[in-house]
Amino acid sequence: MHKLEKIGLGGGCHWCTEAVFQSIKGVVSVEQGYLASNNENSSFSEGVCVNFNPETVNLQLLIEVHLATHKSTVNHSMRDKYRSAIYTFSEEQKTYAKQILASLNEQYQDKLVTNVLDFRAFSASREAIANYYYNNPGKPFCETFINPKLKLLLKNYSTFIDHEKLNHLKVKSLL
Repeated sequence: MHKLEKIGLGGGCHWCTEAVFQSIKGVVSVEQGYLASNNENSSFSEGVCVNFNPETVNLQLLIEVHLATHKSTVNHSMRDKYRSAIYTFSEEQKTYAKQILASLNEQYQDKLVTNVLDFRAFSASREAIANYYYNNPGKPFCETFINPKLKLLLKNYSTFIDHEKLNHLKVKSLL
């Protein structure tokens, strides 16, 4: 098996972000919690660390999905809590992530506010809320905020989705 890679992603609620990336083929694990970088981004902000198999899913797709599933063009008042960022683990990954972000920026009407940052620290969420969506898919928060993101994945990234995990959404939409 190919060596796994890791990327940190932040932008919206970590419950939402966790569910999105748990639903993608090639993502081996998603650690939900709080990420920090350096300097003005040294405070912790909600996010996830995604461990993935680059032979199955590439960084380009992960970043594209990340931008599509949170408000990546909006500098709202909650950006300290929900920093729109890609946290990288090497200089090579940082350079590549910046290239991907620059090329994807052209597809958006408004400029992306997402930054590529150095990963400095991670603090895991408490165990009780890990795997939040898949333990609680019927909760109002999940139905209101996470299901629309997962439906977007089904519509726009169907080839890359673990359909077994999202069967409950397909059944619901048929009713």
